[in-house]
Amino acid sequence: MRDFYGVTLDNPLMLGTAQYPSPAVLEAAFRESGAAIATVSLRRERGEGQAFWDMVRSLGVHILPNTAGCHSAREAITTAQMAREYFETDWIKLEVIGHDDTLQPDPFELVAAAEALCADGFKVFPYMTEDQVIATRLVEAGCRVLMPWGAPIGSGLGLTNPFALRSLRAAFPDIPLVVDAGLGLPSHAAQAMEMGYDAVLLNTAVAQADDPAAMARAFALAAQAGQIAARSGPMPARDMAAPSTPLIGKAFL
Repeated sequence: MRDFYGVTLDNPLMLGTAQYPSPAVLEAAFRESGAAIATVSLRRERGEGQAFWDMVRSLGVHILPNTAGCHSAREAITTAQMAREYFETDWIKLEVIGHDDTLQPDPFELVAAAEALCADGFKVFPYMTEDQVIATRLVEAGCRVLMPWGAPIGSGLGLTNPFALRSLRAAFPDIPLVVDAGLGLPSHAAQAMEMGYDAVLLNTAVAQADDPAAMARAFALAAQAGQIAARSGPMPARDMAAPSTPLIGKAFL
């Protein structure tokens, strides 16, 4: 299993904690999925109160606070510092949004925030596009995990640029990579893991399902299946057919 800042995860599924119909449904989704990490927004938690935080703690998972809703490096840095104090962790999922319609991250503000936070001792999980140049800058800044999107947040489109995601995986073989955002179906999670990604992070596809707990379990199983497939050495794609039944022993008339 890949090392995430000194932590080895036994489940490649990470779940967000927003948009669930109730805390009880959220808890059931985590129990069914066995997700190893829960992302939590400082802004949302402060609005929900201590009861919500106590429930999240009771899940027994690693907490990954995020800077959701931030649009500048300065805002993200301040939010991260508050989150570290409140959640008592150096982990931070760094989100710096640059486009309101697509929620695409701002690459310039993202790198600036990552540089400052890494220098301040944070263990940064940056939400980014699949751009290799930005990935290089983030690694140079000190990030030891990268989280490229599959598609815009909440879109459910799946992996819209599989070529770029495969290229990113090949370019950074020693960096843990997590597909974050845009996954709508368990098959999308399996596809990401089959590419060799180390984990997937999602929220909307589970939280807004008719049965979030069942959907969470489906995503967990799909992610684990994709992980096993990647480790098993999948057969390469071919342009031509290749018979699975050998011709040896066939009668020729």
